[in-house]
Amino acid sequence: MSPRGSSRHWRMRFETVGSISAIVVGLAALVIAWDQGRVMRAQQHGEVYPALQVDAFTSTQTDTFSLGLRVSNNGVGPAFIENSSILLDGEPQALGALISILPENLEDRSWMAMEGRSVAPGQTVEAFSVSWNRDAVDDAVLAKLLSQWDRWDVEICYCSVFDRCWTATANDMRRDAVDSCPVIEGDVFEEFGRAAYQMENLQ
Repeated sequence: MSPRGSSRHWRMRFETVGSISAIVVGLAALVIAWDQGRVMRAQQHGEVYPALQVDAFTSTQTDTFSLGLRVSNNGVGPAFIENSSILLDGEPQALGALISILPENLEDRSWMAMEGRSVAPGQTVEAFSVSWNRDAVDDAVLAKLLSQWDRWDVEICYCSVFDRCWTATANDMRRDAVDSCPVIEGDVFEEFGRAAYQMENLQ
């Protein structure tokens, strides 16, 4: 091989190696950029992660007996409530089934519509509360209600500002990730409040 041919051969090899190196460096830069983007997105999601806690409660005092539901956001970002449903032994139920087990002689009731509500970090909302004068509730009726109360549950579906969604229930402290929250007609807590109001005024 002539010196000129040898020089051309090595120049072509160097150019090929240089091209391959440039491709490798470019691919490495893309991988690094993708990984950094993934980490940044994870950090952004973590900085606004909402964590709803649903707590059903009962309270027996000297003069009154009450029960209700509180919803707290223990996360670091707002929780946007999309829907809620009532469950009995884990299965969805109509509101009337829950109303039917409540004692008569309702003394007081309060409720708050939850669908579409934003619950801020650290905020607690009392979704509903009903109470009776203790003397107006028969002990047998109260015992029956308390024996059934643990079978009932409320499931709330909520999302973060990035449209990541979860469900939370009163009977399970864990939150389950879901793709999205289905559209459910009506707000169960608002319906409960109206039903309790009618129940109170029919007495």
